[in-house]
Order: sequence, then C-alpha cells, then structure tokens
Amino acid sequence: MRHMCRHLGYLGPPEPVDALVTRGPHALYVQSWAPRDMRRGGRINADGFGVAWWPAPGTVTRYRNAAPIWTDPAVTEVLGQIASGAVVAAVRSATVGMPVERAACAPFTSDGWAFSLNGKVPGWREVIPDLASGPLWDLECATDSAALWMVLRRGLAAAPPAEALANLVAAVLRRAPDSRLNLLLGDGETLWATTVTHSLSALVDDDCAVLSSEPYDDDPRWRPIPDHSLVTARPGHLSITPLE
Repeated sequence: MRHMCRHLGYLGPPEPVDALVTRGPHALYVQSWAPRDMRRGGRINADGFGVAWWPAPGTVTRYRNAAPIWTDPAVTEVLGQIASGAVVAAVRSATVGMPVERAACAPFTSDGWAFSLNGKVPGWREVIPDLASGPLWDLECATDSAALWMVLRRGLAAAPPAEALANLVAAVLRRAPDSRLNLLLGDGETLWATTVTHSLSALVDDDCAVLSSEPYDDDPRWRPIPDHSLVTARPGHLSITPLE
C-alpha cells in the first residue's frame, strides 16, 4: 500500500483548534475514514494524527496521537479549549513497514516551523541520506517524512521557504522519480505547499487562507491546485507557480 495522508493548514481569525479539524461535512476528521481523492494511495487514514498551532509568533505547539483521530476524546475536550489563528493538522496512513507510533505522526515541528508530508519516497533509506550528505542519526522516527523534515530544516537555514521546498522536491525527484511529494509547511504567518501526484485545494480571501488535501465543504471559492505546483498562501494572498 502506498503511503497516504491528508493535511490542512489554516491562517485567519483565532478559532478553537478542534473546529478547524472538524469543520464542514468533509472535515479533515471525516477524511480520516472517508477521503474522496486518494489517487491510489490507500483507503483510510487511521495510523495517527497531529495538530500544531502557534500560541505566539515564532512559538509552535503540537498534539499528536498514534491512534485514529476519531478514537481520541482530546480532539474536542482539549483542543476545543485552545484558540489559534494558525494551525497545521494531519491524519496519517502509514506505508507498510513503517512504524505506527506517535513520533511518526505529522506535523513535525522545530524553531517555529510545522511540516507535513502527504506522499511517499520509495527507497528513502538510500535516497534521503544521499540528500543529507551523511547518515540520518538525529531522525525523530524511521520514516520518509521525518527524514524529509530533517533535510528541509537544513534547507530553510540557507534559503527562503518556497525555494527550500522547491529545491527539496527537485532533489528527491531526481533520485526517486516515482515519489509522491505533497509537502505542507507553515510558520504561523504563511503557508507553503507543493503538489506532486496528490490533491490539494486552496480557499483564500482577505480574512483567511486554507490549504487542504480536500475541500471540507462545498464553498465555491475552493480552488484546486494543479499537479507539480508550488503554493504560497496567507490571508489576502495566493501564489501558485509551476515546480521546475
């Protein structure tokens, strides 16, 4: 089975974190068991979930659980008591052979960033160490998503976020052209994303910006993102450019 997840990024007026995960008839919560557009990437996202939010600029906090999102009462009982104007969330479908554990669940966070992968890097144990120019000693867990995050963190130290994401996608595809690389990155003020194979939609107006693997409702303002695109979004701004 191919690795497949669903993720969502939100920027806008502060709202209860649980509402951003459960909002709409096709919320991320519902997508965990009833996704509409898996593109041969599996059928269900029951191998954990995570939510990251920014309580203050530059400070990111997260909650993760290796259990299916629908089994965790903390989604409403705890996250419902937290309000934030910036959230990145994900539900996970693990590739066969990869661990099902809390540390494997996105979002991955560090230094005010939050990151999620919807996709897979075939042969990642050989591909990604090559990108990192050395062994992956400090991985949070033994997964392609954690390894990509380690390499991306180094890229963010040397280039702006959009450039770092584009560079990472290009480097991975050169070595593993069958990779599926829908990446999502946030810093609490802007969202960046890529589309390589899997679906992504955007809803952006003057007040909020949402990037989601699938629209969570029937709002006609949802805009599907073309394959092989690089996206930058914040309230009042949506940029979509082709990936090289």
